Amino acid sequence: MINTIKENFNRALYALIFSIITIGTLSFLSFETPYGLFLAGSFGSSMVLLFGYPESPFAQPKNVFFGHLVTSVVGVLILKFLPVDQFLQIAIAVGLGIFVMILLGVTHPPAGGNPIVIILGAVSYDFLLNPIIFGSIIIIVYAIILNRFILKKNYPSSWKS
Repeated sequence: MINTIKENFNRALYALIFSIITIGTLSFLSFETPYGLFLAGSFGSSMVLLFGYPESPFAQPKNVFFGHLVTSVVGVLILKFLPVDQFLQIAIAVGLGIFVMILLGVTHPPAGGNPIVIILGAVSYDFLLNPIIFGSIIIIVYAIILNRFILKKNYPSSWKS
């Protein structure tokens, strides 16, 4: 029992520290530089998986990157080319985004919320580059630093130690 508490404490502590570092970096780039937006609301839930449960198949870099990209592309396309009420756009985009993630084998549950933000915010194609592509890459780099180099875990799990 004590070992479990200690393991959970250590996992939570590393998740806390690296979530602060990662979201801090993305926030700094978003608000203190001229490079645009690097934050997406779904990135907060990505931190739970990448820093708390990196062994999950949903926390692997290909799932993080392509999960966020696929659902965001679906969201933007539905927003731009499906002229129906917003509530239908959101419902269709979320469902279709989940379908495509599962179909392609790149499921990342936090990415399921991207179409909602995209449609509510009426974003443009630029949203795909910043924050989705660049933000995802930054998140993945920090996850590799923590899990592979600091904690010495086999992360990404497809990499051999």
